[in-house]
Amino acid sequence: MIGSVKIKYNLIIILIGTLLLSGIATLSAGQDNSKPLNYYLKNLPFQMEDIKEPSFPDHIVNVTEYGAIPDGHTINTQAFADAIDACVQKGGGMVVIPPGTWVTGSIKLQSNINLHIESGALLQFSSRIEDFPLLQGLGGSSKKIVVAPLIYGYDLKNVAITGGGIIDGAGEVWRPVKKEKQTNSQWKQLIASGGVVSSDGKIWWPSKEAMEGEAYLKELERTKQDRTRADYAQAREYLRPNLVQLVQCNGILIDGPTVRNSPKFHLNPMRSENIIVRNITIQTQWYAQNGDGLDISSCRNVVVYNTTVDAGDDAICIKPGKPGKDQPAGPTCENIVIADCIVYHGHGGFVIGSESYGGARNISVKNCTFIGTDVGLRFKSLRGRGGLVENVYVDGIQMRNIENEAILFDMSYSEGDPERQAREGADSKRSEGVNGSTPHFRNFFIKNIICNGASRPLLINGLPEMPVTDIQIENLYVESEKGVICLDADSVFLRNVHLKTLKGSVVSLNQCRDFVFDRMVYPQNVELFLDVEGEKTDNIQLQSIDLTVAKKGIQFGKGVKPSAVIQK
Repeated sequence: MIGSVKIKYNLIIILIGTLLLSGIATLSAGQDNSKPLNYYLKNLPFQMEDIKEPSFPDHIVNVTEYGAIPDGHTINTQAFADAIDACVQKGGGMVVIPPGTWVTGSIKLQSNINLHIESGALLQFSSRIEDFPLLQGLGGSSKKIVVAPLIYGYDLKNVAITGGGIIDGAGEVWRPVKKEKQTNSQWKQLIASGGVVSSDGKIWWPSKEAMEGEAYLKELERTKQDRTRADYAQAREYLRPNLVQLVQCNGILIDGPTVRNSPKFHLNPMRSENIIVRNITIQTQWYAQNGDGLDISSCRNVVVYNTTVDAGDDAICIKPGKPGKDQPAGPTCENIVIADCIVYHGHGGFVIGSESYGGARNISVKNCTFIGTDVGLRFKSLRGRGGLVENVYVDGIQMRNIENEAILFDMSYSEGDPERQAREGADSKRSEGVNGSTPHFRNFFIKNIICNGASRPLLINGLPEMPVTDIQIENLYVESEKGVICLDADSVFLRNVHLKTLKGSVVSLNQCRDFVFDRMVYPQNVELFLDVEGEKTDNIQLQSIDLTVAKKGIQFGKGVKPSAVIQK
């Protein structure tokens, strides 16, 4: 009898998995680069105005006209600047970098310029750190001193980076490397290449100045109020720049190139509006420190599609921080569409946070594939950097070989392992007062998710003073080592969930209220289906769930009323 039940269960799982996979495969089959921009703006779950592509005059300027040489060693910084200036003098247009290897320092973009890197062109940024000047912010008037990003623009209108060429940031010159992320032979080879190793032997740095930069800056900021560029020069090698950073711009197009090997973040539009990112590849080593792929920081009206990311940190990330000087009040991240994207490595496939104090609203993520990321869907924040994040819609995500959680909500990011906190429950943290910087995540709608291989299908680690609320998850199929675990969450609805859980309880809840589990399938003979803890836990509804499949259906912790769980 037991054998026949197991066969029936396996057939159900195979059938459902096939149906879900075929549904998403249908979406994938329709994926091609010929979809027009307006395709991605139709049938959204929120109102969003059309985004128009930046348009440019017909003028074309070739960098060779201004002395640029593609020999792989000549520094072309001035020639590129002259070509861009000449194009601006003509009213704007396209600055062309033809096939060849072009070495350069920082490139400053201007309004109405399309920097076009042709197929066969390698835009190789210099390995000489002095080729990247210190700036008083990108606008030139800030008190904050930064190293110029490799490609940057400030307060621009109509700007683009296009073409099928490759942009390489020479990140190995800047980035530290952790020993734990290297094999023994890689670590020995890295040390033999030069640089220095920290006193604890855990981190390799490209130079002594880079290693000591953080401590130097802290001392400088403690002892000197009026700081100059010269003061920061000693820490220059520590102040890693981003590869492409466009700040307070309106009308951005990034279309076609491969962007790789950044000193820090790869693409970072910030406090900008009307952005299109498509048909690009972002690639760096999986161990690249702070090697984020695409960070959308305080931007509105954004469309990202047909993009492939292989990152060392968060892959595609929304960062709701400070608003721009010309942005009206409201969430700093709003009306963002991400579709038809692939992520191979990263700390998260799609991420929101960790800063969320600017607020985020109206975000759609659809038809994406994550393979080998640490977490699939990663939503993170923390006290002091939090804000309201709401109306997030995720539909049609395929995942494989996810190291940790398929879906993670962590409101105590950087304060320890979220799984440990969720397991320890109320003992892991105490309630604090609610203020404007308390993380508040609500109204997430997640459906049609397949994950073949993860540690957990879902982990929610909320705050006692501000639970994660109003989460709907539908059509979830996950093969995982462990089950669902939630701490400090309210109003969570899971429908049509199919778990292949290998050990432990299928679901663990602590300090959770108003949960609905509707039609959940799980393996035969697991030890426990539902473990409930916490005196606040109440109104946990189980609908169309067969508890006899588990060895034990429900386990009540101390202080939990039996009436807290309702079976229907």
